[in-house]
Amino acid sequence: MERRGILILAAGLGLAPGLAPGAGAQTAALRGSATYLERMALPPGAVLEVALLDISRADAAAEAIATVRIPITGSVPVGFVLPYDPARILPRHRYALRATISLEGQTLFRTGGTQAVTLPGPDAPVELRLRRAAGGEAAPGLVGPDWVVAEIEGRPVPPQPAARLHFTAEGRVAGIAGCNRIAGGYRLAGQSITFDGLASTMMACLPPLGEQEERFKHALGAVRRWRPDPAGPLLLDAGNRVLIRLARP
Repeated sequence: MERRGILILAAGLGLAPGLAPGAGAQTAALRGSATYLERMALPPGAVLEVALLDISRADAAAEAIATVRIPITGSVPVGFVLPYDPARILPRHRYALRATISLEGQTLFRTGGTQAVTLPGPDAPVELRLRRAAGGEAAPGLVGPDWVVAEIEGRPVPPQPAARLHFTAEGRVAGIAGCNRIAGGYRLAGQSITFDGLASTMMACLPPLGEQEERFKHALGAVRRWRPDPAGPLLLDAGNRVLIRLARP
């Protein structure tokens, strides 16, 4: 498998309340990794959840045998460990794994249904491949025609020359900061947004345009959230302070 574009997600331990084996009970564990093929990084605060399910009854919902929730931090690759109570594994029953990646309650990626596992079975690691979930797409409130930068940190931006931003559904952003072009990527999950890999051309700008460019690039680096507004989207910092106000031309 190509390493590029594949995320192997983390594994710190923590059983969901009510699903941990009883005190002194013998435990077993499933080990593996969760991956997706999208070329995007996850924003801070994303969580991987892996559940072991009993899917034996066609006329009832799957029963959760064990669940682990893993805050995704640091670099990849990392893996997961899912402890479970082997006493709950019954002969002739069918079992499967289901995984999701979420942020602030919004599911970004999920397995396409469930992935069957044989229990007890070999100790070989299990690989789960996740797909982008509905709602994990780029926000329709940002993607589309160019946005004009109307304000930076509360100060109006002169209409000429206009500072602009353009968001694509593939997680790319480009625009004009003043007299220089900028381009890079953005990571979006619900109302959270961060910009990364931003680069710009290096033309010398006359004041005050040069000072405006520096404020604009600094503000983009501090953006952590966004919020729709009747006048145009607002780009906010971690404390919900408005850094950049966008508007249609």
